[in-house]
Amino acid sequence: MLVMKFGGTSVGDATRFQHVADLIERVRARHPRLAVVVSAIAGVTDALIRLGHQAARGDPGWAATLEALAAQHRRTVDALALPPAEAAALEEALRAGFGQAEAVARAVAALGELSPSALDRLAGFGERWSARILAAVLRARGVSAEAVDADAFVVTDDRFGEASPDLERTRERARAHLLPLLERGVLPVVTGFIGATPEGRPTTLGRGGSDFSATLLGYALDAEAVWIWTDVDGVMSADPRIVPEARTIPELSYIEAAEMAYFGAKVLHPRTLLPCIDRRIPVRIRNTFNPQHPGTWIVPEPRGNGQVKAVTLIKGMSLITVEGRGMLGVPGVAARTFATVAGLGVNILMISQSSSEQNICFVIPAAAAPRVVQALRAAFEREIARRDIEDIWAMDRVAIIAVVGAGLRATPGIAARVFNALGACRINVLSIAQGSSEYNLSLVVAESEAEEAVRRIHAAFYG
Repeated sequence: MLVMKFGGTSVGDATRFQHVADLIERVRARHPRLAVVVSAIAGVTDALIRLGHQAARGDPGWAATLEALAAQHRRTVDALALPPAEAAALEEALRAGFGQAEAVARAVAALGELSPSALDRLAGFGERWSARILAAVLRARGVSAEAVDADAFVVTDDRFGEASPDLERTRERARAHLLPLLERGVLPVVTGFIGATPEGRPTTLGRGGSDFSATLLGYALDAEAVWIWTDVDGVMSADPRIVPEARTIPELSYIEAAEMAYFGAKVLHPRTLLPCIDRRIPVRIRNTFNPQHPGTWIVPEPRGNGQVKAVTLIKGMSLITVEGRGMLGVPGVAARTFATVAGLGVNILMISQSSSEQNICFVIPAAAAPRVVQALRAAFEREIARRDIEDIWAMDRVAIIAVVGAGLRATPGIAARVFNALGACRINVLSIAQGSSEYNLSLVVAESEAEEAVRRIHAAFYG
């Protein structure tokens, strides 16, 4: 059993739908039990979200936005040159889908409010449309295929916009829904990104939602692997826009991939891997437009051989410092600091504390820095008055660089090579952290020096 997912750029127009169908046919010849997950056509989800906001503020332009989407899909169907009966059935299915989207938009416009539930309902239409198009293309080639809406079996909570699935209920429903199709030789073309609450209210799975749909399906169907088809040759050792010499990484472990994603690499969102981790299902990242390339395998166990796998970068950060000689030996300062930040709903990406306990510093998105500093000064008002805490301040325009790889765990000299590379070009390191897992070494530098730092570190290990 194999699950394959195709992203929005993979199905960007009629030519790409046909190319995806070619790939599916070739793979299915070797893997007869195959399920496919598909995203909306590139740009469609953003347009649907924009449409919803237009309707909510009373902008009549929402109708033109919907008509542009309908026209785009009609042009795609026309360019596919499907057999007349298949084309007519597809056009009718799409017409019904556009009508449903219009009904939701009209309701939003009438209320003057776009609820999270209504936004999820609108945002998920693109996947429903592209699944029907791809299924029709496959049937026109003689492949028995059926579009399947994932909200029939992906059961989630009601955290609209980034819902979390109930793995066991999803597994039970998916098997009941999809196994009979597979037993009859039907290829399910499943909508990515969408699910539903137990009461049937449509939800979406948030960032990387279609990838998440694919790994959920792999978990539910006990797949031997999940293949994610995208527009790059796999996971890269650095951002190729910064490091032109960046290479495709042949293999990563789950934990290495999660560390890379957390620190800004374009790889699967960490929670996307969770269903596969439970079943130890490997995930493969491949390029739709270069299918001869082997891509990147993401596998259960790290196979570190002293190798740094990747150097990643996140810009737009601020380094917050809580500092004071009176903090020494006083319990609870760190707990109160992080409780205050958590109370604001701000994510902390990196933490460092001096061994003398005289300062704590942590990195957050720059946009949140002013309110975090204000909240911390209020929380420690008494300590500041007593001079136990001398200052709470933000250093803006900093970036986090993460050096990732299982090789960090057991290979002496990795940190020395990193800091020698930076010292040679006089780049100052503002803060350092290494997790107890020892799969990543994180450091903070000035944003103006960050890209050069990435290039220097990458060259130290891949040069």
